Amino acid sequence: MSTSTSTDQFDRPLLGITLMLGFCLLIPFGDALAKLLGPHLSVVQLLTLRFAIQGLILFPLVALTGRPWRASGKTLALIILRTFMLILGIGLMFTSLLYLPLADAVAIAFVMPFIMLLLGHWFLKEEVGLRRLNACLVGFIGTLLIIQPAFAVVGWAALLPLGVALDFALFMLVTRQISATTDPIGMQALSVPIALLVLIPLHFLPLDLPALDWVWPSLDIWGLVLIMGCVGTVGHLLMTWSLRYAPTSTLAPMQYLEIPAATLVGWMIFGDLPGPLASLGIAITIAAGLYIILRERAMLKARSATRPEPDQAPPAAE
Repeated sequence: MSTSTSTDQFDRPLLGITLMLGFCLLIPFGDALAKLLGPHLSVVQLLTLRFAIQGLILFPLVALTGRPWRASGKTLALIILRTFMLILGIGLMFTSLLYLPLADAVAIAFVMPFIMLLLGHWFLKEEVGLRRLNACLVGFIGTLLIIQPAFAVVGWAALLPLGVALDFALFMLVTRQISATTDPIGMQALSVPIALLVLIPLHFLPLDLPALDWVWPSLDIWGLVLIMGCVGTVGHLLMTWSLRYAPTSTLAPMQYLEIPAATLVGWMIFGDLPGPLASLGIAITIAAGLYIILRERAMLKARSATRPEPDQAPPAAE
């Protein structure tokens, strides 16, 4: 499943930022669809249908393009781990949306980029400058401002987005480990049978749990499920591609832009409007994200200015 032997050629952080921006704009819409479907379908059924639709999209694409999608050894182990993390993270998010407004659930989960920034520095040895760290902290403060005072009355469900945050921070690091040497479409396609082998047997467990129920959707519900599956598939492909071109420490603060996107989608679909404090938090997160983009661009220009031209390279040692 390898497509490269070197990760250096994938170092294009501005492209990675652009792809991550697409992910941040799509995923809140997919979450909103899951919130709409929550009262009609169980969480496990939503997950099963979501991965099944992903397979219907990607399997023909893999077959038509001849993309590699098999894996073995360490790569296969990491893809299996990644798929389990994806199931857990999406499942926790779908469950939290049964209790929380869309913007609140996303905002609470956005301790994730901060966690990911630190994990990327500690485990992947990625360089994290003081300015980017400060911008990430500012974005985190903005996230806290978005959380409404009503959060205090939600109870245990408020902990679910925190689980989402930790799970997806680790998920992104695992994805980063294999994204440079695996084809994103092939990797996502391989995740489908792994996920379905986990999810389908859950429906046959002799347990009386609402989360495991299966009901036959009506025609309009099927339409929403299909759109949700397409949005989730494309969104995660964009995220996987972004990690091929930029380190997690660069992309982490960019994901804060998902919060204002979720707020806009929540207002358009559910009529949820942020208060003054939340609006201030949204402005702060946008400012922090834009600062990261400008800072990354400045660093790229500085590196380009100091990089020697090919004909100026020092001669090889005799």
